[in-house]
Amino acid sequence: PRVCVVGSGPAGFYTAQHILKHHGGAQVDIYEKLPVPFGLVRFGVAPDHPEVKNVINTFTQTAHSQRCAYYGNVTVGRDVTVPELRRAYHAVVLSYGAEDNRVLGIPGENLSGVYSARAFVGWYNGLPENRDLKPDLSCETALILGHGNVALDIARILLSPLQLLRKTDITDSSLAALACSKVKRVWLFGRRGPLQVAFTIKELREMINLPGARAVLDPADFTDLENAVKDAPRPRKRLTELMIKTALEKPREKPVEAQAAAPREWGLKFLRSPQEVLPTPDGKRARGVRMALTRLEGSGDSARAIPTGEVEELECGLVLSSIGYRSLPLDPAVPFDSQRGIIPNSSGRVEGVPGLYCSGWVKRGPTGVIITTMNDSFDTAQSVLEDLQGGVLDMSPSREGFGAVESILRSRGVRPVSFSDWEKIDAAEVARGKAAGKPREKIVDPAEMLRLIGH
Repeated sequence: PRVCVVGSGPAGFYTAQHILKHHGGAQVDIYEKLPVPFGLVRFGVAPDHPEVKNVINTFTQTAHSQRCAYYGNVTVGRDVTVPELRRAYHAVVLSYGAEDNRVLGIPGENLSGVYSARAFVGWYNGLPENRDLKPDLSCETALILGHGNVALDIARILLSPLQLLRKTDITDSSLAALACSKVKRVWLFGRRGPLQVAFTIKELREMINLPGARAVLDPADFTDLENAVKDAPRPRKRLTELMIKTALEKPREKPVEAQAAAPREWGLKFLRSPQEVLPTPDGKRARGVRMALTRLEGSGDSARAIPTGEVEELECGLVLSSIGYRSLPLDPAVPFDSQRGIIPNSSGRVEGVPGLYCSGWVKRGPTGVIITTMNDSFDTAQSVLEDLQGGVLDMSPSREGFGAVESILRSRGVRPVSFSDWEKIDAAEVARGKAAGKPREKIVDPAEMLRLIGH
């Protein structure tokens, strides 16, 4: 059987890995829009979390399998359509992730100084489409809307001592911009309370221990929470206990030289929902955010934030909206639930389209970490294997996989990038990084990547 996987992030690679492992004859071809593979492992994981990127070693092993091929620089839906892929392969799995962000839907969100978390993360991680972002970091106060791990990542990157970032694979241009940054206060706002934050304890602990930055949590936000959290699941209980402990701690006496350096600070604010980004007098830039104060109805994860009618205004020059990523439809031939931002499916089988599957964020929505995506992708791969073995799919030998796609791409002037091409780009990045004392210096321009491999 010939199987095609669209997208080379964790979902795509884990789906391919599981199919290759459990079907001794399957040939899996992975298509990727960019010349370079690995999706959010490369472009989403924070530069100061190199250990999370170790999964790249596993993905590389998969790509080196005799029965696996990688075709980068191919945009499915434009260079080749999904119906064309379905005619060429016995099974097609869509694992192309979430390449857009949810919008706030409030006045002023398009003002200069307002950025989506997705674009900001893409900028410091070298995602080609965000390489020209040039965020304005000339203000002292930044507001981040959202209480997830991505929000904490951004706060940490904004406040990290430069010597810590210099040793990472953060892009050269963003390092230069952060070196000139005036930001020294970062507030993270959530519509709900401390019991509903979406970040994990590891990320929170890292933020609390960040050198040169102090956590500012209001003890009043945490009164009576010890009782409320008694019967909560252990991760939620430990996370809440750490916030309470941080809120109640007296600031430790810092040595005089540490006090002399202007201290940076960050904090969590609760029960605030953004109503409007307020413009400067000339109407061009953000100068603050008007927040609606909220109260909770219900409890636990299902609690809803209800506006109380009160508002407050906060001054800031930088607003980062970290309220979630969003998947987009890929091809008119693929059903898409635009309300939920997913492809309607059952265990990864796309509804009403036999032989078409999905895995990862486009299957279940943009939540969870790499391990969640791994389990989810194995689940989809299992559905593919069951259908291959159960005679559900048309197994006609005329499906020639990449052979058929290659002529389509050639007729449209598209030259795919192979995995060994990527390894040349990889080697060049590592060599450039070595010269600067970093693990790698990412190439952020796809044209430069293609020149490097003689395309």
